[in-house]
Amino acid sequence: MFDPIQTRYDKAGPKVAEALKRRHFDAYYVSTPEEAAQKVLELIPEDHVVSWGGSVTVEQLGIKALLQQRGNPVIVRDTAKDPAEKTELMRQALLCDTFLMSANAISEDGQLFNIDGNGNRVAALCYGPKSVIVVAGMNKVAGTLADAVARVRHCAAPANGQRFDIPTPCVATGLCGDCISAQSICAQMVTTRISRPAGRIKVILVGKNLGI
Repeated sequence: MFDPIQTRYDKAGPKVAEALKRRHFDAYYVSTPEEAAQKVLELIPEDHVVSWGGSVTVEQLGIKALLQQRGNPVIVRDTAKDPAEKTELMRQALLCDTFLMSANAISEDGQLFNIDGNGNRVAALCYGPKSVIVVAGMNKVAGTLADAVARVRHCAAPANGQRFDIPTPCVATGLCGDCISAQSICAQMVTTRISRPAGRIKVILVGKNLGI
């Protein structure tokens, strides 16, 4: 059956990947989640210590279980016995070999835009791990950088607020309140214009709606 959304993704995805490559990201487009999971495994050496942020996309692809089955050493914050241990594991993740995450939005000209509450996810994106792999469904691709910011502030952030059930205006209303709440998940806003060093950040675009 003809699927116009899939057709659009398959046409646009390689072009966005090329825009990312011009900005020194290693970038790939795949049509299916299965291909995405396989590409992630191809990009991670079997001896790499791997960790990740709180990514719905990574969960949907089942990558964590695949890595553990393969025998990669992993840093899993969800195994912590208490908040102090969880914080320590999150700190250790900043020095892992490969860090997995998604992006909140990607502009068509190849810039990443991310928000973070604690800052651990964007910290790893910017510096620390030897390699960062970003896996993002094509639903995360917006037109301009301003469109990417708008997508995150008005769509992803309120939805993630609902996911974490935090006491912010966007959880109460479903709309961005531009809040300065101490619990805001929009504490850090990071635009990644290029990958420096070149190729450190690898982006896998997937021709499906994944994540939030």
